[in-house]
Amino acid sequence: MFIDIHAHLNDERLICEVESVIFRAKENNVGKIICTGCDLKSSEKAVEIAERFENVFACVGVHPEYAKNTTEEDMNAIISLARHPKVVAFGEIGLDYHYEGYDKELQKELFERQLQIANDLNLPIQIHSRDATFDMMEILKKNKHLLTNGGVMHCFSGSVETMREVVGLGLMISIGGVLTFKNARSLISVAENVPLESVLFETDCPYLSPVPHRGETNEPKNMLFVAKKFAEIRELPLEKIEKIVEENTKKLFGI
Repeated sequence: MFIDIHAHLNDERLICEVESVIFRAKENNVGKIICTGCDLKSSEKAVEIAERFENVFACVGVHPEYAKNTTEEDMNAIISLARHPKVVAFGEIGLDYHYEGYDKELQKELFERQLQIANDLNLPIQIHSRDATFDMMEILKKNKHLLTNGGVMHCFSGSVETMREVVGLGLMISIGGVLTFKNARSLISVAENVPLESVLFETDCPYLSPVPHRGETNEPKNMLFVAKKFAEIRELPLEKIEKIVEENTKKLFGI
């Protein structure tokens, strides 16, 4: 059984047919899904979906793009949500310097605060990092004492060197549909070198559909294409990769 550790079933493109999406995932050997929040509203929806479906779990937190719009009341509500029995991680949290108008210092402050919250709640973290590798690694190294519950760099897109630094901090690497893209040379190098005990898979649906569905709305069922590509790169049977990644997921998230 494969497990999609980062899916946005709470996105408007999927939530309207979430039951069918989960059914199609099961048909394609994706037996469990972690639905991830980006702000209070999406975190609430993630928990609602997890309550409805036995094989769905939730991850709650504030994405860096929502840093400016998050109030103290929102944070308190998310902390309360994080105590729900089906919440298995805190996230997605991190840094994103991709779009104009971001507030670097505000993002860094919120990220460090959420690292502390996750640690206080004994939850692993799901980390978002985009165009912010240097600051990301500086913060993680400075706050290594807050990483004792583990975590994962979701939809990893960095270099082999960065991957090794992340793994050295006791965190895992999650690989998504980008691995199947023709221009994914850097990520292929990461897939070749990442320790098998440190790898997880995700779809980040509805985004980043793998080949041969690139450009379409992504779903958890498509994770199999990522797993097959990874197994091909490592020259290992798909069944062996399945067992390894399932064990890694259980170890980090307890599911």
